[in-house]
Amino acid sequence: MAISFRQIFPEPKEVPLEAVPDSFASLGDRVAGRPYTVANFVSSLDGRATIGGRSAPLSGPSDRALFHTLRESVDAVIAGTNTLRVERYGRMIKDPAARERRAQRGLAPEPLAVVVSRTGQVPYEIPLFSEPEARIVEFTGADAPRPVAAQRELIRLRPEEVSLRGAMERLRTVHGVRTLLCEGGPTLFGALVAENLVDELYLTTTPLLVGGESNPAILAGPPLAEPAGLELSSVLERDGSLFLRFAFRS
Repeated sequence: MAISFRQIFPEPKEVPLEAVPDSFASLGDRVAGRPYTVANFVSSLDGRATIGGRSAPLSGPSDRALFHTLRESVDAVIAGTNTLRVERYGRMIKDPAARERRAQRGLAPEPLAVVVSRTGQVPYEIPLFSEPEARIVEFTGADAPRPVAAQRELIRLRPEEVSLRGAMERLRTVHGVRTLLCEGGPTLFGALVAENLVDELYLTTTPLLVGGESNPAILAGPPLAEPAGLELSSVLERDGSLFLRFAFRS
């Protein structure tokens, strides 16, 4: 079934889900030296990004459809090691039809999965690393990362040399990654924002109140040196959830 959203801002209209990939076509040309980076989160009305450590209980069918469409639209996906572990990541694109649509748009059938770890505490037991067709670039400070069945390129660095900015520069210059999707978690997102490495935020607010200090907000880590300013690009609605798109101010 085709999914469409009711756009509230900037002007009222119906927006089909299929229009999302078209908006990504030129994003890779907007920044130099690193990928154009988009973060995607779901949050409760009281600002919680997880329930019991997982984001899935907050996500409805429309949000999940948008989640997979954003994955389908980018060159690479980055997620923190704890998010990989808790959400038990598998192959990035499982649907053959989605892989074919990517190929028709000139993208690789599978987005590159990006893992950055100074300590090497990577959840190699999750399905992603056992998928022979999964494509992974792992930046690691570990001496001896575990062998995996996936197509993995290891970038070994001294722990103090492992940096998000360095990883993103290499993704652009060596791997040709023009668009990158950050799927969390809050700690990784906070680190990217602190280094001014995020260009857009897609935020789904779902009509739930969660509470609980153990359920984090979408951004965690040390306080930012200055609050990050964002500008509202669009507001969509479906099934009581709001789908907000923000651009980070330069």
